[in-house]
Amino acid sequence: MASSEKKSTVLNLPNTLSLLRVILVPAFVATLLFLRNIEVWGLLIPALIYALTALTDMLDGKIARKYNMITDFGKFIDPLADKFMVLSAFAAMDLLMALRGDMTESVVFSFVFLVILLRELGVTSLRLVVAGKKIVVAASMLGKIKTVSQMVGTVVILLEPLVFPFSAENHIVAYIMMAIMAATTLVSGVDYLKKLLPYIDTNE
Repeated sequence: MASSEKKSTVLNLPNTLSLLRVILVPAFVATLLFLRNIEVWGLLIPALIYALTALTDMLDGKIARKYNMITDFGKFIDPLADKFMVLSAFAAMDLLMALRGDMTESVVFSFVFLVILLRELGVTSLRLVVAGKKIVVAASMLGKIKTVSQMVGTVVILLEPLVFPFSAENHIVAYIMMAIMAATTLVSGVDYLKKLLPYIDTNE
């Protein structure tokens, strides 16, 4: 009598961290918007939640590679959680700026958000096409710098009124961080395009 091996449904640690990241994103958005009128904690709480979310992003891949816990589910959920985290956070922050009446800051941030959105859609689409040809293009250092700049930039912009009170009115620090995020996003996007385009055949 043949017996089939039952697959384990228990999540390993890296995949659990990726799912935790997905769960923390709505918590970040909710606290950011609903606590916005609370002077100090309305900034600290979402900043702490986002920092924890970013920490799971840094840990899950390292743990998976170090302890050989790489799974097909992990390959799916990790990048999905990353995009969910970045795009949801930026959309919520842009809305927060508009609700506060910081329209100039909101418009500039919207531009940075658009740059990041287009970069993620473009690179992800090309990587899917290349992956269909069984070609793997590893993440580059520029991509990692881009990710770090977005994470740090998000926290700095959130805490600007508390940490940089001199910049609370004119948002100098926020604009500097936005410029860094936009620049690293564009540079890393161009780098990926140069690596991926040679594998794209427009006649297929």
